[in-house]
Amino acid sequence: MMKNVLLVYICLFGLLLPASAQRLDAREILDRTTDAFRQSGGIQADFTVQTYSKGTLESTSTGLIRLQGEKFLLDADGVKTWFDGRTQWSYLAGSDEVNVSEPTPEELQSINPYALLSIYKQGYHMKLGKTSTYSGKPAYEVVLTASSKKQDLQCVILYVSKDSFQPLCISMSQKGGGSVAIRITSYKTGQSYNDSFFTFDKKAYPTAEVIDLR
Repeated sequence: MMKNVLLVYICLFGLLLPASAQRLDAREILDRTTDAFRQSGGIQADFTVQTYSKGTLESTSTGLIRLQGEKFLLDADGVKTWFDGRTQWSYLAGSDEVNVSEPTPEELQSINPYALLSIYKQGYHMKLGKTSTYSGKPAYEVVLTASSKKQDLQCVILYVSKDSFQPLCISMSQKGGGSVAIRITSYKTGQSYNDSFFTFDKKAYPTAEVIDLR
């Protein structure tokens, strides 16, 4: 579930589009999304995640992400995760334990919002969809289709607001047949976070058992 939730960050970046944006193709839209993230400073976003199995809704949850560059703090589904660019701490409220790890570049491709920005650059065919609105708002629809059936994410559909280039929704279909829809309910850029914000503070969780997986 956490992996699915964290995939949301492929679309969590906004920048005003120029008037010529209507002529952009799918790659140009995603390239500008990536550039926007790098220039936007700190980001805060609330989101809703709906998980489906064979078209049937299985669960709904909400979450909050704060990120800056490759660092992030995620609070979702009973798990709080800090990543400072090297070390990751995942605190499970239900068991009062925190797992410490140093994700590999491959693992970061699945869990790190910054790494996810490059997912479209390899292993996916991309095109603009036919949808021109989303929830009543003018929007671009970008469709990414995996070039190999072995890839976990077989199809990713991203909806981006035309007037602000902010994400509205991302829908993902997985190899096993499940799918996830993530809707951005609140999105703020230009936030300011200290580096310590993205590290686990043991003093704030004095009873937590620390499990070092490094």
